[in-house]
Amino acid sequence: MSFAIILSMFMFSLSMSISPGPVNITILSTSLNHGFIKTFPFISGATIGFVLLLISVGFGFSKIINAYPIIFKLLEFLGSAFIIYIGYKILSSKPEIEVNHNSSIPNFIDGFLLQWLNPKAWIACASGVALFSVPHTNTPLTVFICIYFLICYLSLALWGALGGKLSIVLSNSQRILFFNRLMGFSLIFLSIYMILNLFIIK
Repeated sequence: MSFAIILSMFMFSLSMSISPGPVNITILSTSLNHGFIKTFPFISGATIGFVLLLISVGFGFSKIINAYPIIFKLLEFLGSAFIIYIGYKILSSKPEIEVNHNSSIPNFIDGFLLQWLNPKAWIACASGVALFSVPHTNTPLTVFICIYFLICYLSLALWGALGGKLSIVLSNSQRILFFNRLMGFSLIFLSIYMILNLFIIK
């Protein structure tokens, strides 16, 4: 396998993982409110969930989606609803830097499910598999999955670290409340747009 292919896999993984989306916004807000350590289970769930999705799409699940496109539409709808739920959890977070007993903190399962219900994740998986899978051999796809795992974990952790740094700037409850509302409403508006795109525009 050439260096150019490896570099292409790296750049694709980085661009898809580091760009803003529902998962990244949730990590940023959660890390600001609860710190990086409490956000790490969500980061781990999102990374592992995505990689398992990538494996499933790469080794056969995409054929089912292509045969029954209604499945993807259903996933889009469920994903939009779940993103609204995550947005609500952020909106309802207390405007405090340290929260010791708050059940609204997104956890490992939330991160895992959000990737499987995230249209951006499905598009990234389908695009990556189409670009880097070679007929009659699974080696390049296996390498791509390993690269994506590392890049995804590091990118999401970077968003978590950024949220932790923002806690220095957003040092009072009013600023944190504003940030929570901004992030929460951003997720909700994003999900509403996806629902409208699914049922009206198409």
